[in-house]
Amino acid sequence: MDTATDSEAPPRAVTLLAIVHGWQPDAERWLLSVFTHCKADFEALVVDNSADPRIAGWLKNRAAERLRVVALDPPLGFASAVNAGIDAAAGEVVILFDPGVELEGDAISPLVDALADPTLVVTGPFGLRGKGTLKEFESSPGPEVDAIEGYCLAFRRADALAVGGFDPRFRFYRMADVEFSLRLRDRGGRAVALAGLPLVKHEHRLWESTEPHERERLSKRNTYRFLDRWRDREDLLVGQ
Repeated sequence: MDTATDSEAPPRAVTLLAIVHGWQPDAERWLLSVFTHCKADFEALVVDNSADPRIAGWLKNRAAERLRVVALDPPLGFASAVNAGIDAAAGEVVILFDPGVELEGDAISPLVDALADPTLVVTGPFGLRGKGTLKEFESSPGPEVDAIEGYCLAFRRADALAVGGFDPRFRFYRMADVEFSLRLRDRGGRAVALAGLPLVKHEHRLWESTEPHERERLSKRNTYRFLDRWRDREDLLVGQ
């Protein structure tokens, strides 16, 4: 793994973290929107999980004071790639983004401000609630929700480290965000969805680029993995 060391990274209020598997235009759009609209003391941390020399070359030429890169060689599963970013983050707060998300205004300050509440452990614009069970989740405007979707998922770095980060068994991204949300909440905190943040979701490349039969197989495998740990924890459902 090739990365700047922690001693080289000044402390920041927030790390904006994106896992890049390719699709340079998406990553470029995300970066531009971050540098245009973020008002907080931030760093943009890109985990290059693409194994693509063109992506590596682009990131090298895209150097900026508040931009750092973690290059994974060979590439890791999704959860392990996220954990590499959490480990390297210099921010007290980490906000995980899908590179398909684009900021259209200051969506960062409300997320950082929300985490000043010690009873809240995870937040973001896209909340989920179990449909009376942990076997199926649906979008929820909240504010109290069971989990936050990984398109934009904010948490304290210290809390993430305390629970061991994302479960590395989730090599495909599906359900990894829900599992991580419950990990954080299992220590006694709340998940809160913040509606109306100025950002937009574009095409989700990992979903669209995976053949339908294969993504169904991988999704089911992750659902079973999730239920192996959490199936009896309906006490964590806020709607119950």
